[in-house]
Amino acid sequence: MPNFAPVDEQLAYIKKGSAEIIREAELRAKLEKSRAQGKPLRVKLGMDPTAPDLHLGHTVVLRKLKHFQDLGHTVIFLIGDFTGMIGDPTGRSATRPPLSREQIEQNAETYKAQVFKILDAQKTVVDFNRRWFAKFTADDFIRLAAKYTVSQMIEREDFHKRFLEEKPIAVHELLYPLAQGYDSVALEADVELGGTAQKFNLLVGRELQRAYGQEPQVVLTTPILEGWRSGAEKMSKSLDNAIGIHESPLDIYSKIMNVSDDKMWRYYELLTDVAMQWIENRRLLIEHGDNPMASKKDLAQMIVRNLHSADAATKAGEDWAKQHQKDEVPEDIERTEVQSDGLRGIRMQDGRWPIRLDKLLARCGLAVSVTDASRKIKQKAVSIDGGTETRIEVPLPLPTNLVIRVGRRIKRVAISS
Repeated sequence: MPNFAPVDEQLAYIKKGSAEIIREAELRAKLEKSRAQGKPLRVKLGMDPTAPDLHLGHTVVLRKLKHFQDLGHTVIFLIGDFTGMIGDPTGRSATRPPLSREQIEQNAETYKAQVFKILDAQKTVVDFNRRWFAKFTADDFIRLAAKYTVSQMIEREDFHKRFLEEKPIAVHELLYPLAQGYDSVALEADVELGGTAQKFNLLVGRELQRAYGQEPQVVLTTPILEGWRSGAEKMSKSLDNAIGIHESPLDIYSKIMNVSDDKMWRYYELLTDVAMQWIENRRLLIEHGDNPMASKKDLAQMIVRNLHSADAATKAGEDWAKQHQKDEVPEDIERTEVQSDGLRGIRMQDGRWPIRLDKLLARCGLAVSVTDASRKIKQKAVSIDGGTETRIEVPLPLPTNLVIRVGRRIKRVAISS
């Protein structure tokens, strides 16, 4: 009989990095029953193989599936080789062009190879929804379609928007949520995972399980991960802001090091197993003046180690440092001495003085004016000791020595007390 952790411990692990659980009380009840009977829950994640490559955005929900796996539950990675030929209409403003059977099969093979960078291959059930849909007759599809109404389907945001804008909605698109929902019936899923954009489809699965006499699954959604470039757009290959899980260790490491300091914490929460308390403690240290560079290096190391190996992560860090730190900060760069008068705030905190960075840049000649300096800071074009700095006031010990870069210009700056 499996030895499951206490339910409160399981819930805490499951909830980290989750967006919504529908419903948490039902999940607790399922976990309590599972622990009492020594029977693992059946946890499902479906992905349509509509593109050959997965990126870190996909791993957010894959990692949540891994968390259930770590807790001893049965995880099912379902490849939608049937639903992929329909095309998920989620977020679409027009009908998605269908993929050929050959494209679906090729992409499915690459999915299997890539997901095991996250999941334990020996403990993962891999299934294909063509296994049951290939046996469906016209009668079966009519009975399935009878379980849901058109008005229910049009409540879906993207369908409703297209309907109001008088844009076409193909009949086969209305079948997609029903097909995905039936997957949960076929697999008798206790829990289904998906991104927040999948919420409607996941809830259809709950309704269909009720209609077929099953206990409804719990729905757990995970947040959308933003891309590594500046901005709030979701990670997407088409937006050129994705980090592919098949990319080289150095490429992954380098892109992580280019993530903004603010976005770094979201990556920590969604892409690592670090406890939230640790993340909050590290964030507070940086807010009080610690350089964020070390935290970003730790993040890059963790992600590369998880996708490749510890040795690969160490080498990537060394190679990145050679390219971006050692080579780009020569010993003979210009040195400027600056008095802190007129730069520092009134009150010292934790042994550090608040220094006006915009005034400092103007005074040491790295900006033509305070206004120009402020604009460069907002554009994230300023780095201090290798870490991007976006604050106007920076807590610093005095006296201090810094390496400040603005665009391609770089100086060593000595600030006196």
